[in-house]
Amino acid sequence: MLLVEDDELMRRSFTVALERYGYEMKAAADGLTGLELFRDESFDLLILDVMLPGLDGIGLCRRVRESSLVPVLMMSARGDGLDVVAGLEAGADDYVVKPVDTYVLVARIRSLLRRATYAPVPGPGRAADEAPPEGEVLEFGDLRIDTAGMEVFVSGSPVALTPTELKLLLEFAAHPGVVLERHTLLRNVWEYGWDGDSRVVDLCVQRLRRKLGRERIETVRGFGYKLRR
Repeated sequence: MLLVEDDELMRRSFTVALERYGYEMKAAADGLTGLELFRDESFDLLILDVMLPGLDGIGLCRRVRESSLVPVLMMSARGDGLDVVAGLEAGADDYVVKPVDTYVLVARIRSLLRRATYAPVPGPGRAADEAPPEGEVLEFGDLRIDTAGMEVFVSGSPVALTPTELKLLLEFAAHPGVVLERHTLLRNVWEYGWDGDSRVVDLCVQRLRRKLGRERIETVRGFGYKLRR
């Protein structure tokens, strides 16, 4: 796991705390060094502070997304709308606001890692604990989802999705035509045990629309979103 944090005390404390939970850690103090480490090594997850010297966390996330779908967790000291929106639009999967308790940080990390190794969800009409048969393909017009290979195609062309985007799409695909509320998506996709920030849902839906077509996911104002049949 790669942590990019310019504050030396926070960098050391986060590194030590996460190593105690069994994670192998590498750390960098600035964005350019973090980018070099990312390119030289393989990481399961990146934790990026927003405010970094040289190359800030938003820019670093964009550079990472040019070549990788690795889960990205952003950290912001301000927690205001600008940081949150910018980080999620750059391709981050989730964010935390500093100061953050270790157990909250670890919970977000575990959720992201579970998405990265996500098992296929049930298709329409099956019980929640029944896995789809091997090789099943869900089709919605020219959108095809291979639930065994975890691959998505639009008009026959493959579409690269981050683990979070893929899990969100699969959640919609399991309930085609059904309106899913934001707090339901936060619970089922991001695994929030409480009412979290619905902006993570809205921004991830926007990213899906850019990749799959804006008409694919419909907004039901005041309620949530649904996948058109």
